[in-house]
Amino acid sequence: MSTQANGITPKAVPVYKDTFSLTKFARRNGAQLGIFSVFIAMWAFFIVMAPDTFLKPQIYYAFMSTIPFFAMMAMPLTMIVIAGEMDLSFPSIMAMGMISFILIHDSTDSVALAFIGALATGMFIGWLNGVIVVKFGIPSLVATIGTQFFWRGAVLVIGQGKSGSLLYTKDSLLHPALVGKPYGNVPMQMIWLIVIAILAWVLLNRHKFGAHIYLIGDNVNSAKLMGVNTGRTRIMGFILVGLVSAFAGVVASLHVTYFWPSLGEGYLLRTLASVFLGGTSVFGGVGTIFGTFIGAFIIGAIEAATVAIGLTGFWTQLIYGLIIVLSVIMHTYLSKRVE
Repeated sequence: MSTQANGITPKAVPVYKDTFSLTKFARRNGAQLGIFSVFIAMWAFFIVMAPDTFLKPQIYYAFMSTIPFFAMMAMPLTMIVIAGEMDLSFPSIMAMGMISFILIHDSTDSVALAFIGALATGMFIGWLNGVIVVKFGIPSLVATIGTQFFWRGAVLVIGQGKSGSLLYTKDSLLHPALVGKPYGNVPMQMIWLIVIAILAWVLLNRHKFGAHIYLIGDNVNSAKLMGVNTGRTRIMGFILVGLVSAFAGVVASLHVTYFWPSLGEGYLLRTLASVFLGGTSVFGGVGTIFGTFIGAFIIGAIEAATVAIGLTGFWTQLIYGLIIVLSVIMHTYLSKRVE
């Protein structure tokens, strides 16, 4: 008998092969699919509970204007946490970068040089954080708590606690390049967030730097035995956090064309919650850029959703803290199950 007579066709094997590959894909990307499912479920809940808000485009334009300020910093912070480290100084780096921006502009009257100086300041502070952690062996959590207070104090001392207008940046090319709206209602800060997320994903998944980050987070001693320069890799991670934090500080300040010495103080919880909600383990070795990207939009929508549903804004802090605690509990439970 022919294979067709038995009801078997040549298509049967490819169908089985495709099904198997989909299963393999689901297992390999389980964490990312999980956070995306949470994102869809929460967004559906927001729409059902507050349709007048979440079915109108204005709320999404607002999200694209405000979420990128902390979501940008969450990308390199994800790498640091995957490596088993922590950086809590990024809010102060945002402000310190802007202090450099203002001082250099006052001296040179050049917005371009001021921008470069702000980024260089962020990189220097990130490098200093890395050196303190790697060379002196101080736990990164303790070290960056200290540098957070130090640089915030430096902002207040150097700037004498004064705020200042940045209206002069509107006459430069930097303002439209960072916070303009060349694509209708889509602001440039959203475009920059996507660019930073893509670069971070490539660096983490298609470059040896990312492979070393995962190895260090999984087992730093094994990484050393495999020839990984663990110190240099961690310092580079801190430098990236400093660079992007300074960049985010400039973007946030140019968005309102004003500098406040308290710049960055409201972003600590949101950024951390985005990283942990996105599936990055506080114990290191596990995490994805895609998960953090989705987590940032969930965190960014929570405040608007709580108000739209009818709750007060005070619930936002409670929810952020709950997310962080539950994320740590979940990763602890899963790590014990694996062991």
